[in-house]
Amino acid sequence: MITSQAKDSFERIFRKAAEARLPQNSGDTCEIVPLAEAGEGATKDTQVVVLTISSIVFRLLLILHFDENDSTRGYYLKEADERPFQEAFLEICNLCCGAMNQELLRYFPDLGMSTPYVLSARCLGHLPALKPGLLSSYSVMLNGSVQLAATVCVCAHAPIDFLADTSAIEESSGELELF
Repeated sequence: MITSQAKDSFERIFRKAAEARLPQNSGDTCEIVPLAEAGEGATKDTQVVVLTISSIVFRLLLILHFDENDSTRGYYLKEADERPFQEAFLEICNLCCGAMNQELLRYFPDLGMSTPYVLSARCLGHLPALKPGLLSSYSVMLNGSVQLAATVCVCAHAPIDFLADTSAIEESSGELELF
């Protein structure tokens, strides 16, 4: 069971991470609006990047939806960038999930994070089979022209109740930590 306070905390942590990591530049706008269901607005070409944060008490899936179109490619790839779009976009997705992981580490010290992988958005219809305690989807608009979406799916293995303080200024720039 995930309490309403914990659900709100997961959602605020997602919003803070998305606003900090999905825009390319600090002056870019990032509008996040709730969607009725995962996959709303998806086209037949929509793909998703799936990342997982796991602990002893929960598994969180961060699913970022995208269409590899001109506006999305143009936003995330600079002219001199020779990398394929998906490589650049997976890096951004990984930074977003890493920001969530960093925030969650304050409350759950036993977290592990997966590497990102790409699937068809058709898989979103199977999320209810995981019996999540939290399933929230959002439309994400960057600079009024780049349309993404996101789904946060949390499956609890034990009762979860915490109150995240997301008001603190983020000091890390997402660099790797070596242990």
